[in-house]
Amino acid sequence: MMLKIAIGTTNPAKVQAVQKAFQEQYGDVQFDCLKTESYVSEQPRSDQETIEGALNRAKNVLKATDSDVGIGLEGGVSESLYGMFVCNWGALVDRNGTEIIGGGARISLPKEISLELKAGKELGPLMDEYTQRTGIRKKEGAIGVFTNGLLTREKMFHHVVDLLIGQWQYKQNNHRNSRP
Repeated sequence: MMLKIAIGTTNPAKVQAVQKAFQEQYGDVQFDCLKTESYVSEQPRSDQETIEGALNRAKNVLKATDSDVGIGLEGGVSESLYGMFVCNWGALVDRNGTEIIGGGARISLPKEISLELKAGKELGPLMDEYTQRTGIRKKEGAIGVFTNGLLTREKMFHHVVDLLIGQWQYKQNNHRNSRP
């Protein structure tokens, strides 16, 4: 039986990350991409809010499809004593009620970007303005810009999805091994 994965976004960087990660682990997989609601602000401003967005997307896309697994990915920012950082979270929800959360890479944002975010702007449009290009969030993302392309948004989310898959596999195997 072919594994069916529902992805709670149509953002190309996120979709490609999910597709590549699952294909590496499971080979032939069926994907369904659907823009779903996160029920958090357009610009999540904490780890908590970003996690909630990812989990909500995963749950919502699973409800909206007949897939085996729902994946939600959410990017946000998080303030610390050392400045504002990009944060990225993912969630995996399956038909058995399993919920898994995993986080990704973090880098500090330049002060001029942080100040604009604190003033209420969203990172995506802000990055377009900053780079004088369009669609940064659908391509390399802020992480790609500020790592000089060494880590792109797709690669970063691929890592997050690998974390989700690994935890899911562990829970499935551990559950099977613990039966009498």
